[in-house]
Amino acid sequence: MANAPTKPTTPVKKESSSASGAFATLTIPICIAVAICIFIFILGDPSHYKGGDPVDGEPTDLFGTVHKGGVIVPIIMSYLLMVIVFSIERFLVIGKASGTGNVDAFVRKIQSFLNAGNIDAASAECDKQKGSVANVIKSGLKKYKEMEVDTTMDIDQKTLAIQKDIEEATALEMPMLEQNLTIIATLVSIGTLTGLLGTVIGMIKAFGALAASGAPNQSALSTAISEALVNTALGIGTSAISIVMYNLFTSKIDKLTYAIDETGFSIVQTFSASHKHRA
Repeated sequence: MANAPTKPTTPVKKESSSASGAFATLTIPICIAVAICIFIFILGDPSHYKGGDPVDGEPTDLFGTVHKGGVIVPIIMSYLLMVIVFSIERFLVIGKASGTGNVDAFVRKIQSFLNAGNIDAASAECDKQKGSVANVIKSGLKKYKEMEVDTTMDIDQKTLAIQKDIEEATALEMPMLEQNLTIIATLVSIGTLTGLLGTVIGMIKAFGALAASGAPNQSALSTAISEALVNTALGIGTSAISIVMYNLFTSKIDKLTYAIDETGFSIVQTFSASHKHRA
């Protein structure tokens, strides 16, 4: 009986997981394509260069300077676009999982109903709240009512069945919140590394051109170095944004997990205390 609540929800969760995977599969190449277009048509526009020559002309503004960073620039730009898109997607998913109202207030209401022994009111509150937290709690409350009329188990078995049901419902709901976070976490590292790669490539070209000219040109060398460092700046900036967003989402997920654990513990303790008292 402990597995009964999970059967109708499993296909929904699989469908949601597939949709999230398809979203990631489409988003990555689209971000790369958009970044390349921005690099070529916006940053590489002749208006950003002296004489309108993007190849040999000197950049006249920040756009031109970034464009001079080389082929690594659109790669890092695609990372930045991925961070932005996946962050928006996670905001929407986690916000939906939280439900329509404040999670802390919802937990307090459920606990007050449990203390009063009003399981039906607690279930009704879950219907109002909606979201992953409410789904898990409602599953536990449904099991609570089933165990009240069950005559084949003792109190400890019933308590364990309720706890198991809550754990199973949590296992179905929570992984959806963590999907695509691995992509943001990966961008934290590869953003900086790709930026450093672009800088190293730019420095190799700069010193190679300097050696080939046979005469040191401090102005040309400083320009080449500044262009190479554009990659580092973009890479570090992308990684910094990725770190902030990853920590933000992790914190939100931890808060939801804690709310589920706290309320689930209250459900189990309430059932155990009330029925042992009756016994």
